[in-house]
Amino acid sequence: MSNSNVQKVRTVESEIKEKLVSLNRVAKVTKGGRTFSFAAIVVVGDGNGSVGQGLGKARDVTEAITKAASDAKKNMIKVPVFKGTIPHEQKGKFGAGRVLIRPAAAGTGVIAGGSMRAVLEIAGVHNVLAKSMGSSNPHNVVKATLDALSKLRSPIDISKQRSLTLEKVFNG
Repeated sequence: MSNSNVQKVRTVESEIKEKLVSLNRVAKVTKGGRTFSFAAIVVVGDGNGSVGQGLGKARDVTEAITKAASDAKKNMIKVPVFKGTIPHEQKGKFGAGRVLIRPAAAGTGVIAGGSMRAVLEIAGVHNVLAKSMGSSNPHNVVKATLDALSKLRSPIDISKQRSLTLEKVFNG
C-alpha cells in the first residue's frame, strides 16, 4: 500500500462521527463480591447518509465504547437523504421496538426522542418527524430506527424501477 492510499484511509476514517446512545452497568455476583462490566451502544455515521450501530461489552467503560464503535463501523448502511429529509414515510420494527419516521419541511428540525434522535442526526437527516411506539429499550429502538431507514428508497431508484421521470414520481 502506497503512502497516498494510507492518507486517504485516514481522512475517510476521521470524517466518521460517533455518538454514545446508552451505557449499561451490569453486575455479576461471585463468591468474592460483585464484578461489574459495561455494555455500550454506539451509533456512527458520516452525516451524509451513512449510519451504523454497534454493541460493545467489557469490564472497562472506554474499552466497551471502543468495541461498540468498531462494531458499528462494520454494520453501516446507506440512507437516502433528500433535501435534508427522508424521501417518504416509513415504519420500522425490531423486537418490541416500533418506530415511525416521516419527512418534514425545511426548518422543522429533528423531532425525535432519545435513541432515535442520535441515529437520525448521525445519519445526516436534518428535518424529520419521528415517533417511538413500542419498547423504550435503547437497543430495540436503535435497531428499529435502522430497520426503517434501511427500507427507505430514493426517488431516483423509484423513477428507474417504474421507468418514469423524477418529475412524475413527485407530481404523481
